[in-house]
Amino acid sequence: MKKIVLGLLLFTAACASTSTEVTNPTAEDLYNQGYAEMDQTAWAKAAATFEKVELEHPYSKWATKAKLMAAYSYYKNEKYDDAILALDRFIRYHPGNKDIAYAYYMKGMCYYDQIVGAEKDQDNTAKAEEAFNQVIVRFPNSEYAKDAQGKMALIRDHLAGQEMDVGRYYLNQKNYLSALNRFSAVVENYQTTPQIEEALYRQIEIYVILGLNKEASGVLKVLGHNYPDSKWYKMALALKE
Repeated sequence: MKKIVLGLLLFTAACASTSTEVTNPTAEDLYNQGYAEMDQTAWAKAAATFEKVELEHPYSKWATKAKLMAAYSYYKNEKYDDAILALDRFIRYHPGNKDIAYAYYMKGMCYYDQIVGAEKDQDNTAKAEEAFNQVIVRFPNSEYAKDAQGKMALIRDHLAGQEMDVGRYYLNQKNYLSALNRFSAVVENYQTTPQIEEALYRQIEIYVILGLNKEASGVLKVLGHNYPDSKWYKMALALKE
């Protein structure tokens, strides 16, 4: 969260520390008013004022900055959909702007802050991953790339957790091939997550059930080599007895 605030400080106007209204305000007047409202944590008012900059002075330099400030105000007010719409406008119309990496990062944060438990729908998690990936791949030297990379660990853990939940459901329903596909997806795509050990075990379990002993033995070797002290390896050994 600190990185977001630091990024926005770059947009601070040179004056106006109060929200005093001005007759026939210029773009800069409105921007300063919005900043003062944001400084007072009046997020809804600030967002509306920054939007007004864009509406009334669309060709001013302040309009471009106001898009991001409106997005930040929406974000702080937990109006994530509105924040994302503002960020998408910025990304669409200002792809070469010096703050484009920040826009992608902030879009990722909007989704990231809405991540729920792995047992629930992970649509926001997947969208956070996509936005942070844009930061990491397209702007690897930006100040936001490292933070985005750090957040990817939780994102991937949640996505792997959802695959595991669905896989266990199919396994309980004795839909073994569908379950195997889910567990295999974890093994292939989420090898650095905590779910990898159980995913390997579940592969072995299903292979044993299906009588595919050669395949079960192959996965058992992988599990034992990488996680010899794991409870899942000990359970897998018991399956083969």
